[in-house]
Amino acid sequence: MKSNDNRSMVVERYTITDRIAHTVHAVAMIVLIITGLKIYTGWDFMSFHTARALHMIAVPFLLAVNWILIPYNIFSEGHGALGKISHFKDHYIFGPKDATRLGGIIKNFFRKGRYPAFSIYDEEKGHYETKLHPVMKVLIVLEGTALFLIAVSGIVLYKLDWSVFGLPIGSWILSVGGLIAPLFDLTAIQFYRILHLLMTYWFIFELVVHVGILEFDPHVWKYYKAIFWSGKEDLSDTHYSEYVEKYSRFDKKHGH
Repeated sequence: MKSNDNRSMVVERYTITDRIAHTVHAVAMIVLIITGLKIYTGWDFMSFHTARALHMIAVPFLLAVNWILIPYNIFSEGHGALGKISHFKDHYIFGPKDATRLGGIIKNFFRKGRYPAFSIYDEEKGHYETKLHPVMKVLIVLEGTALFLIAVSGIVLYKLDWSVFGLPIGSWILSVGGLIAPLFDLTAIQFYRILHLLMTYWFIFELVVHVGILEFDPHVWKYYKAIFWSGKEDLSDTHYSEYVEKYSRFDKKHGH
């Protein structure tokens, strides 16, 4: 809902740690995809040793961002345990409201209505009710799963007997693979090699969907600027965003 006075409608959409996390994630993922395919296919644009070194340097950055910084960003929002749980549910879990918005998006594709807002800011609460495209809430779950699988398979591809504090992590992973691989007539290491490659293709697909399909739109470029640089969003631009004002809740309560 658009404001009818001169109050600023520019709000903080992403904190500095949000922006750092997204930038590092994007750079690390691109480096890993390019160097991983170089290692697998043997492209000639760089040496194998350089590609492997860059690949191994990018790995801890990607894992640290996804398994430390992003969870910190998520759960630092909201007040109290219930507030943090509510924030997580509203922002990152696909629910009935997201299904309704997704239905509206599909209808808009067939020119049956306006593209619904997926970025909704509540002035009374002082924070976003949601700021993710409904499809992105689904992709987040799939990405987390793919990240876990590619990390696990990457461990044994890096070193078969890899261990931490004396724990034989690599051997444990190979043992699990040894239970699954025979179902596909593969050895454990063959299975993990294929799994690692398939997850790489998944991340390429996700990159195309995330950037090329969902957000290749001039009206969404403001979000690129926000997540990589300013962290701010101007909610007076109502493309894909909605501003719920305090007085609107009062009017609804009293039937105005």
